Amino acid sequence: MKFQFWSIGKNHETYVAEGIQLFTKRISNYYPVEWTLIPTPKNAGSLSENDLKQKEGNTIIDLLKKEDYLILLDERGKLLTSEGLASLIQQKANDSEKNIVFLIGGAYGVSEAVMKRANFKWSISLLVFPHQLVRLLLAEQVYRACSINRNEKYHHS
Repeated sequence: MKFQFWSIGKNHETYVAEGIQLFTKRISNYYPVEWTLIPTPKNAGSLSENDLKQKEGNTIIDLLKKEDYLILLDERGKLLTSEGLASLIQQKANDSEKNIVFLIGGAYGVSEAVMKRANFKWSISLLVFPHQLVRLLLAEQVYRACSINRNEKYHHS
């Protein structure tokens, strides 16, 4: 199984890049992992909210493979504990999923097509965070879930 972390937007800001790098490296001890940063459309400032979501959505749908298991990070998604995320990841491993894509959408969310394509919608918090911090939280929580599944001490340290 492989993890792919996709995010709409620019490169990791320096204030989160080190943490993202650290947790991504730790995850790679369990599963192959890679980041894909999907650039915001060039004319984003002149597009309506809906048109921007559609454009970003088309790019995402084009990048997804039919067999990808898509976990969409969405504020209206299901709240999970760290153990719940660990259980979801273990279940996908048991199901022999080959590729799990965790998607952080754009500033206005994702298109209806991406919403429908998502296999699972996950809310990491009832709070709203900047996308840059969500990247760091995602990497840390996936690492935490992997360590829980291996019965390692990180979760309680």
